[in-house]
Amino acid sequence: MSNRAVLEVIALDEQDAVAAQTGGADRLELVTDMAADGLTPSGAGFAAIRAAVDIPLRVMLRLADGFSAGGPEGTDALVARAADLREAGADEFVLGFLTPDGEPDLVAVERLIAVLDGCRWTFHRAIDRAADRDGLRKALADLPGLDTYLTAGAATGVDDGLATLKAEAARAGEPGYEARVLVGGGLRLDHLPGLRAAGLDAFHIGGAARPEGWTAPVSAAAVRTWREAVDAPLS
Repeated sequence: MSNRAVLEVIALDEQDAVAAQTGGADRLELVTDMAADGLTPSGAGFAAIRAAVDIPLRVMLRLADGFSAGGPEGTDALVARAADLREAGADEFVLGFLTPDGEPDLVAVERLIAVLDGCRWTFHRAIDRAADRDGLRKALADLPGLDTYLTAGAATGVDDGLATLKAEAARAGEPGYEARVLVGGGLRLDHLPGLRAAGLDAFHIGGAARPEGWTAPVSAAAVRTWREAVDAPLS
């Protein structure tokens, strides 16, 4: 990717993927079942989208709503799905699990990234539910492939997380803060100027790409509006 800001769009199927790429998305997050906040797609679903577009695809590894890996059995199932997706050609992923007390579930995460075998991956919004964000970042800092945190800065969304996002952006490059911050979760166009001025340069949208709601496909025109806003010169 070039030095321009990254725009990532959630895609559920090939139609979404083509519209998002047409609108100017740099990358897609592939999920199913947004009623459960986004779960792992099938290998066939991934392959169909991979054949339809040529931009990077990050595939969600998550089999149930919430931020638990589901214990040893749930982790076994995730590992199997990750292996199937790797075999189908997936090479970028999204994952993130917490223990019941809000600590990073390193057992589950490390088992999964062993299967990913060096692929790049995003730790998703589980960070916004962590008991200790800074501690989580430092615990994950040396894991291979981790290059992005998807975060709103707060569990309730970007409106409440702005100060945290800007503070973390200011720490870029420090231990635990090397990964890129991808801002998502209630993100609106009016948030962009302040976030970009703070040095944040990666943005993730789901519902914002679907003006008619989650039952309707991604709108290429809506994505184009975001592309133009993300690329607009800062005044």
